[in-house]
Amino acid sequence: MSVLVTKQAPDFKAQAVMPDNSFKEISLSSYKGKYVVLYFYPLDFTFVCPSEIIAFDHRLADFKSRDVEVLGVSIDSHFSHLAWKNTDIKNGGIGKVQYPLIADITKNISRDYDVLVDDSVALRGSFLIDKEGVVRHQVVNDLPLGRNIDEMLRMIDALQFTEQHGEVCPAGWQKGEKAMKPDSNGVAQYLAENAEKL
Repeated sequence: MSVLVTKQAPDFKAQAVMPDNSFKEISLSSYKGKYVVLYFYPLDFTFVCPSEIIAFDHRLADFKSRDVEVLGVSIDSHFSHLAWKNTDIKNGGIGKVQYPLIADITKNISRDYDVLVDDSVALRGSFLIDKEGVVRHQVVNDLPLGRNIDEMLRMIDALQFTEQHGEVCPAGWQKGEKAMKPDSNGVAQYLAENAEKL
């Protein structure tokens, strides 16, 4: 498994189903200057996947308020993505998801992000990419393990806080809490004040 953190996120061009259900070729490089959460899921019309796709959609305003674009990817075609969007949630569909779902039918994007398993489907990989196109956080779950949307939002908050203030975020840090200066005095002070909470 490749660790892409600190590296330039692999660029791609691929067909996607857009929020208005149109088809469009999009590239990762076209999002430069914005934060991106790029996440992979195994297959359309499956079981854990719709819960994640809908969970991202329900929290989309939280991502947008942080200037973050959400992009979903699977090895299915854009036609399959559209069919799934057009299937009612009560019947196992995902409804009118308001962010792009990218078709990776060649499996090249999944290979480039090293989440392809058995040359068949992608693991549940999530990548936080900064405004310069650098991967700053990644987590990969096995197929039966759904991801945590709140944790991705926490990581975005931590990254943006660090960029803005130059401080580092300790274990379990939440937006609005104290961070620490990245030196021995800052660490000592933080631990003296917060060790029991850790």
